[in-house]
Amino acid sequence: MSEKALIIVDMLNDFLDEKGTLYCGKEAQAIVPFIQERLKEYRYLNEFVIYLQDSHDENDREFERFPKHCVSGSRGSEIIPELAPLPNEKIIPKKRFSGFYGTDLENVLASAGVNAVEVVGVCTSICVMDTVGGLANRDYKISVPIRGVADFDPEFHEFALKRMKQLYGAEVS
Repeated sequence: MSEKALIIVDMLNDFLDEKGTLYCGKEAQAIVPFIQERLKEYRYLNEFVIYLQDSHDENDREFERFPKHCVSGSRGSEIIPELAPLPNEKIIPKKRFSGFYGTDLENVLASAGVNAVEVVGVCTSICVMDTVGGLANRDYKISVPIRGVADFDPEFHEFALKRMKQLYGAEVS
């Protein structure tokens, strides 16, 4: 049983690779070393690691608002090699912004005895913020390290950090 968990949100080829459909820019690439360090620490302490993986159907309605990206089974939906999961780490595919919508994330956290969650990844103003909102609604202690999140929109990034801190009670530092 682990009381702490690291949730790595959408660190996928379509967001991090320059040729990815929704490339988030150099800001997103710049958070990879920080996330590698956090991952190393969580692994060393034998704490719980969860990867959220955007994984859409071929004709997902989300593609009416965003370019086609992270289609299930495609290279774009794969976790970047620098953050490759170990066999004992949980990968949770998701079809919407929140890591809770239509997934077993809630049960996974509960069955592991988690009460504190650190959230890193992309995009700060979309999947990170919506997942943090879900954690807040379930009364988890939440931390969001600024060096561990990025967005393709700097204004939305700043707004999301402020919202997660003020509304969701996350420790944003």
